[in-house]
Amino acid sequence: MKARLFASLTVAAGALMGMPAEAKTLRWASPTDITTLDPYAHTESFTTSMLHHVFDPLVRRSRALELEPALAVSWKTVKPDTWRFELRRNVKFHNGNPFTSDDVVASINRILDPGARARGNLATVVKAEKVDDFTIDIVTKGPYPLLLNDLAGIYILDKEWMEANGALKPGNIATGVTTAASTAAIGTGPFKVESYKPDAGTTFVVNPEWWDKPQHNLTRIEFKPVKSDATRVAALLSGELDLIAPAPLQDLQRISSSQGFKVIEEPSLRLIMLSLNFRPELKAMPGQKNPLLDVKVRQAMWHAIDLDTIKKRVMRDKSRNTGTLVAPPVPGYAKDNDVPLAYNQAKAKQLLTEAGFPNGFKTKLNCPNDRYINDEQTCVAIASMWAKVGIQAELQSESRATYFPRQDRGEFDVSMVGWATLPPMDGFSVLSSLLTEQKDGYGGSNAGTYSNPKVEELTRAAAVELDEAKRRAMLAEALKVAWDTVAYIPLHQQPVAWAVRDGVDVPQFPDEYVRLWFATVK
Repeated sequence: MKARLFASLTVAAGALMGMPAEAKTLRWASPTDITTLDPYAHTESFTTSMLHHVFDPLVRRSRALELEPALAVSWKTVKPDTWRFELRRNVKFHNGNPFTSDDVVASINRILDPGARARGNLATVVKAEKVDDFTIDIVTKGPYPLLLNDLAGIYILDKEWMEANGALKPGNIATGVTTAASTAAIGTGPFKVESYKPDAGTTFVVNPEWWDKPQHNLTRIEFKPVKSDATRVAALLSGELDLIAPAPLQDLQRISSSQGFKVIEEPSLRLIMLSLNFRPELKAMPGQKNPLLDVKVRQAMWHAIDLDTIKKRVMRDKSRNTGTLVAPPVPGYAKDNDVPLAYNQAKAKQLLTEAGFPNGFKTKLNCPNDRYINDEQTCVAIASMWAKVGIQAELQSESRATYFPRQDRGEFDVSMVGWATLPPMDGFSVLSSLLTEQKDGYGGSNAGTYSNPKVEELTRAAAVELDEAKRRAMLAEALKVAWDTVAYIPLHQQPVAWAVRDGVDVPQFPDEYVRLWFATVK
């Protein structure tokens, strides 16, 4: 009786609020969980994609991944270093507060705070200024052609709520700083957070007062982190879930051959690579000179990795070997840079000998076990391959919840990184985040402290270059320097596969974002 009464009240409430009379719930799972509800406390793309259901940026990506107006309706440059944005009117936050320019200025100032983990996502921005209630200016360090790309990943928070809850300063998962915004999300987006229980699940309900016309028919989203591949697949096939993303590569054939289910595959922009420690000492060799400071050692480590075997056995022939740090569709990609060092154990041993390590050396190898496709298995394979040339890698794998804060703090010698050039979808993201020193808003994800004067020069030149051909050439040149110096060891462009039951329509995107505001269920 109580269940029937509750269902009746839900339908009635839905009708009153203009929602579909029939509740449409989408249940889905991923091996990873939402790290935090604070958009500026992290740089992890899975969490960013989840929070996009709750928050809106000034500009956003369309279904075709093209930039389009969101909380800003128009923009123009009023000075070479100043952009003016006209804001959308009659927008409300989930708590009923009106959206104005004060919210945008407070939000941008919040991410510009040195304590924000996501500070590097607006590396070229100096400040935001209020012009009037629905007009703001954003001032950059100089002419900057990618501001709109960057803003697509900057979510706007409610200033009044932040003031009332002591959250005007950002949290940071790397330093352990939390605020009220770490566990509560008040946005303007298509869904509201009904409940957030880390490691257990998050429930979203539709926002009936969203400013945009919905392209989905959902009234509720129930998300659960399910780390086990077997459990996730079993839950899908038994009808407990409508979607799993990603679907395990080893189970794709079984899922696609099961009646009532299908697999969706789309090439990803994400490249998987190894970050290297450029500090004076390795964690595994305290008191001794860091072998990784010698480029011959780094080349030897690259030569010792059999990428073809990893592709065939670990990635089920679904990945693409890569020699560079950006995927082919991304501005800055150059085919000439995309050449991995050939697998050659003899060459690796020769280089180690020339560098003064004929018997190899010790290093720690750290990897997540719930973030990238077959991440732990890839690292197990690499450790085994390195052992054959004398590199003794002490492997440690752990959940991304602890892995990424430790990586940010520089606790690793060699560690796995995945990069999809988000939010700008441009090679400049690699330069400004992974290849530059940690200063002036740059180098936010350069955990290994790689540094090269030519890359620093090219990064800052590309940031203000308005000629697109010249800008892309600068990006390619910087990535060539990264290849020459083995700034990172590229591994592969990872595959992405989702699995859904019949009746669920969810578009897949190369940036791996799960955009359920485009989803429909029957």
